Amino acid sequence: MEKHQWKERVLLIISKSDDNSSAYKQWKSLLKNQKEIDDRKLIIYQIFPRYFRTSKDSFFQKNTEFYTHFQKEKLDFQVILIGLDGGKKLRQSKFISTKKIFTIIDGMPMRKAEIRKN
Repeated sequence: MEKHQWKERVLLIISKSDDNSSAYKQWKSLLKNQKEIDDRKLIIYQIFPRYFRTSKDSFFQKNTEFYTHFQKEKLDFQVILIGLDGGKKLRQSKFISTKKIFTIIDGMPMRKAEIRKN
């Protein structure tokens, strides 16, 4: 995640199975808003126990470290939002609307500065 620090905000969608309906719904609802995602410098990771993909990639990559590192509580599903500074801004174990995610991001001091600048 260090490669994203100060460049991109990161949203992790983590599920212990690839047929989890909440994970699928979360991923699809976010990707419908690509312009808003790009405006907020947001990259989305979909993470399962043995593989992951990002919103920039259409294919999965084998990796168990992401799941092991972020899935400390052994939940079926969770969403984690990481700010530009690398700090966790949100951790939730149920579906969260895209509008709410964008509202949280837009309330962050660095995002407010970006909005003022533009």
